[in-house]
Amino acid sequence: MTDRIPSVAQTARRGALGIAAFWLALMGLLYLGFEHVEQRREAGSQPFANAQGELVIPRGRDGHFRMAGQVNGQAVTFLVDTGASSVTVSEDFARRANLEGGQNVTFQTANGPLQGRVVRQVPVQAGHLGLNGTTVAVGLVGLDNDKALLGQSFLSRFDIQILQGEMRLTPR
Repeated sequence: MTDRIPSVAQTARRGALGIAAFWLALMGLLYLGFEHVEQRREAGSQPFANAQGELVIPRGRDGHFRMAGQVNGQAVTFLVDTGASSVTVSEDFARRANLEGGQNVTFQTANGPLQGRVVRQVPVQAGHLGLNGTTVAVGLVGLDNDKALLGQSFLSRFDIQILQGEMRLTPR
């Protein structure tokens, strides 16, 4: 009976595989740890109503203010845009939200003229704040179909303050 002694090449191969497995496992654990920390951070940066009835929207990592809301009962994620004239949605979103009719218009955008339409008296809700008679522009391009701009047709009915990385909307 002969004892089989592994060659140097076999030992080196096993050692290299062991080292690679160790580093892959370590990278996987680090990824999961950072993912967990990021999820907890994002959970702590959700919009909320404070004791004074203000809607407090924390600034995102990219510098924008975002929040969940509804347009005509259809769920949407708003990008708060104080420079936009109206709440603005895509044509696809408008179909899903049953935003029919309206007045045909040509929007003047930074990228040039854009055909769209304006629908009036639409219920819009952002957080706990809602308005029944909001003007909504249809024709948004460049964002996902479940995203919309929260513009001045909604925002102008609230006092807006931006302090220490938070936007506060206060009912008038």
